[in-house]
Amino acid sequence: MSFQLNSPLDMHLHFREGAMLDLVAPLSAHSFSGGVVMPNLVPPVDDVHRLDAYERQVRAATSPLGFEPYMTLFMRPYTSEELSELRDRIIGVKLYPAGITTHSDQGVKNMDDVADTLRMMEEMEIPLLVHGETQGFVLDREVEFLSTYEQLASRYSKLKIVMEHITTLDALRLLDRYDNLYATVTLQHLMITLDDIAGGLMNPHLFCKPIAKRPEDRDALLSAALAPHPKLMFGSDSAPHPRDKKECCGCAAGVFTAPVALQILVELFAKHNALDALQAFTSDNARRIYGVNPPKKVVEFDNCGDVIPERYGDVIPIFAGQSTSYAITRVDTEL
Repeated sequence: MSFQLNSPLDMHLHFREGAMLDLVAPLSAHSFSGGVVMPNLVPPVDDVHRLDAYERQVRAATSPLGFEPYMTLFMRPYTSEELSELRDRIIGVKLYPAGITTHSDQGVKNMDDVADTLRMMEEMEIPLLVHGETQGFVLDREVEFLSTYEQLASRYSKLKIVMEHITTLDALRLLDRYDNLYATVTLQHLMITLDDIAGGLMNPHLFCKPIAKRPEDRDALLSAALAPHPKLMFGSDSAPHPRDKKECCGCAAGVFTAPVALQILVELFAKHNALDALQAFTSDNARRIYGVNPPKKVVEFDNCGDVIPERYGDVIPIFAGQSTSYAITRVDTEL
């Protein structure tokens, strides 16, 4: 059986820099029409010069494949002049609580420090993207942050706020309480729980932040994606790390899913008789929420079966070596 997606989008991507960027960015650009590129580099993408340089790198690696990178800025206190200069070149500003995940040490320590910036973003209609976790007990970090989302959504009622990579039923319920809240969800959080990571031998290639939670959380997120929930978008949070940074003490957080995400999603939605919902989940919702018009790309899948590669360079993908029932058989791009 053949199946097509039109201009699929990945609304949360990590490309890194240098050789890693050159390796992983084309893997996303092959099958996705565009993606939201995260700014947590060293140093972070937080001024016009850093944005210029990084966007050039990303476009050099992806533009031959018909891919539009939607760039983001790393949250810090900005002036009105800075935001005015950059507003038409970014899709949003990404807020990381300080120290909460990879390369977030320069993140926000106190929301009051960026209150003026948030007010200006609201006025300029620049979306706020948030990694919503506290420094509390690992399974409670997202739930503990929900009150901060409520405060932000109430205080800045015209500010579009995207709760990135949500992992809990509680976060999903919050979506329906505030008109200006939206969310992305990853492939892994639709499929796994904490038990898959640490219930037997540790599987470092499934370890990410936020960590996968309980079965009831996974099931609620999957049901919402299959519906599809109109405020929920696919964002892989694909986060490549070299094998020696994953299979070690102090395992780096991140699951590399980009090159196989769509194939696995098609298999997952087909299993639940919900293929008709996948276009909205992987493209239409994001286009409506963000108001973007990505390059035209048609991706065709067939249930001819395939095997996920053991590695891409020195990066191990999710479910490496396992079989999938669907494969990408054709990609048509209008350049």
